[in-house]
Amino acid sequence: MQTAFVLGAAFLFLGVAVGAFGAHALKARLAGDAGKNYQTGVLYHLLHGVGIVAVGATPLAATSSLLQAAVWLFAAGIVLFSGSLYALSLSGVKKLGAITPLGGLAFLAGWALVAIAYIG
Repeated sequence: MQTAFVLGAAFLFLGVAVGAFGAHALKARLAGDAGKNYQTGVLYHLLHGVGIVAVGATPLAATSSLLQAAVWLFAAGIVLFSGSLYALSLSGVKKLGAITPLGGLAFLAGWALVAIAYIG
């Protein structure tokens, strides 16, 4: 599934850029919980970017609507989960933390769809 490769590569590119930016340009600003939240965002961003590429590389991906949906759920999870953690870390606005679980649910739903697609 070519879309997954392009989407995954774009998210991985952004994940590396955001991680490097946080480690270098924002190092002094991201102390304590802000730094931990930012690092968690980067970790899940990169892991699910790899997940997008991996799911897209499976032989079933081209024909499975479940796997195609999983790819989009992973993408949504990156935006919601990691994006909210980045915003929370940089702004300090605690209400942004309410968005994070929605991204986590998108990740969980995506992985459930991957399992269901291969179970049968």
